[in-house]
Amino acid sequence: MAGRDWNPWLRLLALPNDSRAKTLIVAFLVSAICAALVSGATVYLRPIQSANRAAEEQARIEALLQGIPGIAHTLEQAEGALSTLVLDLDAGRAAEGITSDSLDAALSDPLNWTVLDAEQDIAGLGQRPDYMQVFLLRDGEAISLVLLPLIGQGYGGRIEAILALHGDLNTIAGLAVIHHSETPGLGGRISESAWQAEFPGTELRDGSGDLRFRVARGQGSGAYEVDGITGATRTGRGITQMVRFWLGPDGYAPFLEAIERGEF
Repeated sequence: MAGRDWNPWLRLLALPNDSRAKTLIVAFLVSAICAALVSGATVYLRPIQSANRAAEEQARIEALLQGIPGIAHTLEQAEGALSTLVLDLDAGRAAEGITSDSLDAALSDPLNWTVLDAEQDIAGLGQRPDYMQVFLLRDGEAISLVLLPLIGQGYGGRIEAILALHGDLNTIAGLAVIHHSETPGLGGRISESAWQAEFPGTELRDGSGDLRFRVARGQGSGAYEVDGITGATRTGRGITQMVRFWLGPDGYAPFLEAIERGEF
């Protein structure tokens, strides 16, 4: 009489194929092996995926910037790369626990929005997100360019733009309107590169620190004005108020002050 085979693997294989125990054990083993392979692949691929996401984000930002008159030359001369920062607007510093990947989820929570009263709400927003994603370009340790998303209200509806500031934080490097609902041929001209080309070199504040920027009703005069668009006075006023709101105390002012203190 042959001795009993105590090898568990051989005993498993010896079971009939329609055995419930064999089916369950094989299913468990296959699942465990697949889980181990997936986990290993995830660990191995995570750095590659992170690098790919960073490259895609960089390409997206640079593609957006190419639409801002005057910025392409600045990027060509820069040796550094743009960095992304999710900003806590009230604190004027990097948001804790929120990244560009999780920003949309954070802003889906109504608690992460601030309701503005009439005196604050010069841009016509109603409420302001507590977190915004901004972009920085460094020249060595110094910040040479700051890109600030803007949201406001024009004549026809919501306006979204990107405002680029030089490292002095007072001179506009460029502006790109990325969304609007203004009247074609009138306020809709804010998306034309010819009008946006009026912005580079325009200053925001005077020597005493007062915010002087505005879109003129006609031809701009002085260092703080850009030309208005004929027949689009309300659109121009919307751009003015949008810039003034976001550069004020309820917008990016705490962040810009932190940069001036050398905290970024």
